[in-house]
Amino acid sequence: MALSELPPALDDGEDAGSELPLMRAASPGAMSRAWVARLAGVDAPWSDARRERRAQATGLDMSPIVLTSAKGANVVDIDGNRYVDLVAAFGACLVGHAHPRLLRTLEMQSSRLMYGLGDVYPSDAKIGLTERLARLFPEPSARVLLGLSGADAIDAAIKTALLATGKPGVLAFEGAYHGLATGPLATCGLRPEFREPFAPHLSPHVGFAPYPAEASALERSLAAVDAALAKGDVGAVIVEPVLGRGGVVVPPDGFLTGLREICTRRSALLVADEIWTGLGRCGALLRTLDQGVVPDIVCLGKGLGGGLPLSACIGRASVMEAWRTPKCLQNKDEASAYDGPAGEAIHTSTHAGNPLACSMAIALLDTVVGTKLADRAKESGASLVASLKDRFSGGASGVRAVRGVGLMVGIEVEGGAARGLALARECLHRGYLVLTGGAGDVITLTPPLNVSKVLLDAFVDTFAELASTRSV
Repeated sequence: MALSELPPALDDGEDAGSELPLMRAASPGAMSRAWVARLAGVDAPWSDARRERRAQATGLDMSPIVLTSAKGANVVDIDGNRYVDLVAAFGACLVGHAHPRLLRTLEMQSSRLMYGLGDVYPSDAKIGLTERLARLFPEPSARVLLGLSGADAIDAAIKTALLATGKPGVLAFEGAYHGLATGPLATCGLRPEFREPFAPHLSPHVGFAPYPAEASALERSLAAVDAALAKGDVGAVIVEPVLGRGGVVVPPDGFLTGLREICTRRSALLVADEIWTGLGRCGALLRTLDQGVVPDIVCLGKGLGGGLPLSACIGRASVMEAWRTPKCLQNKDEASAYDGPAGEAIHTSTHAGNPLACSMAIALLDTVVGTKLADRAKESGASLVASLKDRFSGGASGVRAVRGVGLMVGIEVEGGAARGLALARECLHRGYLVLTGGAGDVITLTPPLNVSKVLLDAFVDTFAELASTRSV
């Protein structure tokens, strides 16, 4: 199919990007099915296998739609259906699709310089961004390592912890998700089956502690952390300030401060995975700082690049100095002038600090800060949670709990993964994109931070109707 045959892109009218669903055809429609059939012959086979497994579990067709255009909080598929995007690219599309400021930045930077030379000859955009990111850290002289994905940032944090402490151990949490690259995969507590196929390649120095979902579980969780660190071989504790993919679990007050105290006392680094929670998603630029805790390392990703692949590992000066003089190399032979065995440690890649992505990140930060989107997310998220709780109080319609902070919201349903997937599928048919988390029984909502209240209210009405249908 030629591009001229695709459905028209969303227009730039006054309401563009904030319109209610418009379903012109069954979802997925005939065009989506035809294009997905082409993909099946060339795509990695695990995606087909996962859809088949989900179809067996639910008895529903799990064929995907094919997206062609987007504006604001709306996306359009190849069959001409318009959806409200409550997923926002796994939470990464922080300011909505095709934001004017980001589009202008993309155009201007692409005509100036699209490629840099990494750590050899940096671009002006990289320098400007690293200065901005260092200032997010509340202590002077913070240092920044750029990457392409959240997993890159976690990988850099794990390496930093080893260099700074000399301890190979890492403690993560049950239900946590930090990316599926080989280094971070070892810390993935969400599902053992993610790790098991690659177990021979994963670090054997990773342990897990329970993530507290309520105040009654706090003491047990912190005690497990303290016991693990008491052994003396753990150099880093990696934590999501809100457990994202694990089911939007908001820990009780005192959890992050308790971790900070234990890490300080046990000489381990506290690594905050703010890849999903940061940059306004949870009502503040950094959720950990908003909770009164200063970690040793902060990892950012997802929306940082304004739609382009970009991540950052930001650390306090005393910790990041270990890249210059790693403890593990201090007793080696004298360093050579050219990356010798006793020289500085190196962490880089071809596209690290790409000027196009760095310029987009500066524009993204300007937009989030300049239009106070963190405050807006805090307010609109609180309103959304309140509306959902009002509809589903007392376990109405098989909803066990509604929880979240800012515009990271989870709706835990009865019936396990099968019902969660079925409800997500019915939302698709009605024109709303949502995902599932936890054990598959949590509907997760991470819309753009500037999503309109009209769209959120309409979703609440639609979801209440779907949840009340016991066949779903």
